[in-house]
Amino acid sequence: MRVLITGANGMLGTDLVQQLSAHTLIALTQDDLDITDHLATMTMVKEHRPEVIINAAAFTNVDLCEDAIDEAYRVNALGPRNLAIAASAVDASLVHISTDYVFAGDDPQARREYDETRPVSIYGKSKLAGEIAVRQHNTNHFIVRTAWLYGFAGNNFVTTMLRLARERGEVSVVDDQIGSPTYTVDLAKAIAHLLGTNAYGTYHLSNAGVCSWFEFAKAIFALSKLDVNVNPITSDQLTRKAKRPSYSVLDNQMWRLQGFAALRDYQEALADYLFLLQNQKEVNV
Repeated sequence: MRVLITGANGMLGTDLVQQLSAHTLIALTQDDLDITDHLATMTMVKEHRPEVIINAAAFTNVDLCEDAIDEAYRVNALGPRNLAIAASAVDASLVHISTDYVFAGDDPQARREYDETRPVSIYGKSKLAGEIAVRQHNTNHFIVRTAWLYGFAGNNFVTTMLRLARERGEVSVVDDQIGSPTYTVDLAKAIAHLLGTNAYGTYHLSNAGVCSWFEFAKAIFALSKLDVNVNPITSDQLTRKAKRPSYSVLDNQMWRLQGFAALRDYQEALADYLFLLQNQKEVNV
């Protein structure tokens, strides 16, 4: 299968490249393709004629999106639209990565795929606009919503906590935002599984289990055997431009109804990640 991946050097894109290595890959970074350029996108897709396009490119700086509104919509809405149109032109299916931020997250209920979306930030609104564009322009699509990602390419919450622990020995973490941490390797494996089906539609994909950022930080330090003082704080104590969903848990209902194997618990995934991260550091030294 010929698979074109945008955002191939990002956190998820890196793992997608690894998990799909048995296929013929066209792995594109932002330098290779600006997905907001309609003509460039169409030309690239027609040149390579992939059977599947995976869009892992996005403007993910949630606070910056509040100021750079046009750029957020260019990347998160116009880009997916261009890819959807180009994919249709060569009869390719499209996998588009979306987010829990399409929901308000203002009540303690896990969100299913067809629950009402009500984003409260520019990031969430622009990502929802991208979903709508994909549905409008390519029938053969998988929209994959996920949350709280961490992996090996670039910084993430886990590596930030480990760095702060080394620098300070004490951290303050919000305890009033709840979600499901998701390991990009597990997500990439699930997406690879989807590619072997024609079960198109919208899917929620996150690791099992629920925690606050505070509880996640505690788990990181416990598994790393680090003695760190973790102080719980509220979201109001942080100065941030964008509002975050307070309850960001996704119910992987459609994945479950398809009979696919559930993604493992986030603590099991985290333990594997930390083990590999430590070994990677030892190798690099």
